[in-house]
Amino acid sequence: MKRAPKHALPLLDALAEKHIGEAQARGEFEDLPGRGEPLDLGDDALVPEELRTAYRLLKNAGCLPPEVEAHGEIRDIETLLRAAGSGDDRSQLLARLQFLLLRAPLGRRGSLRVEADYAEKIAEKLERSR
Repeated sequence: MKRAPKHALPLLDALAEKHIGEAQARGEFEDLPGRGEPLDLGDDALVPEELRTAYRLLKNAGCLPPEVEAHGEIRDIETLLRAAGSGDDRSQLLARLQFLLLRAPLGRRGSLRVEADYAEKIAEKLERSR
């Protein structure tokens, strides 16, 4: 799936806000269930029933899903790369970043194989930001 260019995002946001505002003005959101009540952010309705207990146990124990942990480590490495000079340290960070990107879990569907040119673009972007 292609992403909209960054310069198009404000336009898309403005368009979405316009449509939402028009729907509000017409009263389309007045009779929604739960209106005026706080959101239940602990809702696990999207988690398969057979996994809910296990997910709650892991959540209460402070364990994160692998995809969240990998995402956090990727962000940490990107921060380190911005501050790193050249040499072995930078090479090791880039290797670890590439490994994480190639092995990044994608929910219950398995692993996401990031295309080589995408990994290179990330490395180039980080190199330019130094």
